[in-house]
Amino acid sequence: MAFPLGAPTTLSIPKGGDAIYVAAIPLRAAKGPAQMLMSAAYSLNMWDLQHYMVIISTTPPPQAFVFDFQPQDPENMYVALAALSSRGVPGVVLVRKLRKLPKRKCWFVGFSRGDSIEKANKFNESWQTELSIGQHDCRDYTNGLVEHLTGEKHVLDRLRTSSDG
Repeated sequence: MAFPLGAPTTLSIPKGGDAIYVAAIPLRAAKGPAQMLMSAAYSLNMWDLQHYMVIISTTPPPQAFVFDFQPQDPENMYVALAALSSRGVPGVVLVRKLRKLPKRKCWFVGFSRGDSIEKANKFNESWQTELSIGQHDCRDYTNGLVEHLTGEKHVLDRLRTSSDG
C-alpha cells in the first residue's frame, strides 16, 4: 500500500522496522534544451522520463538516506546518447543522507525488518554497475532494492497504476 507523502495514515511502525519510500526526480541532463525537456517530462508526470530512488527512514534517531543508481556522468551528452541507444555506460550507486523527505513525488511503500541500511549496502555490493536504459537502470535498481527490503515485487508498476487512476 503506497501513500503520497503527507497523506494521513493510521499505520504504526513495527518494532525495529524502517520506513521505505520511493521518490522520483527529473532526469539530469546537460544544461539547455535537454535539461528543459527533462524538467517538462517530470512536470507532466511522464513515468519513463523520471529518475527513481529509494529512501530509507530510520528510527531512532530519525534519519533519511537515499539510495540510487545513475550514470557516473549523467550530464555528459555522449553518455546520454550512448545510454539512449541501449549501449551500456558506466554507472554508480550513490548513498546520501537527506535533511528531510521530499514533499512531492515521494511514496511510502512499506516497512523493512532488521537493519535496512545494512541490507541496502549488501544489495549494493552485488549490484552490477553497467547501466543500460530500459534494461538495467534506476527503475530496475529501485524495484530490486524495494523487493530486497520489503518483499514487494515491481513496486514501480503498482505506483504507476495507482497514480494513473
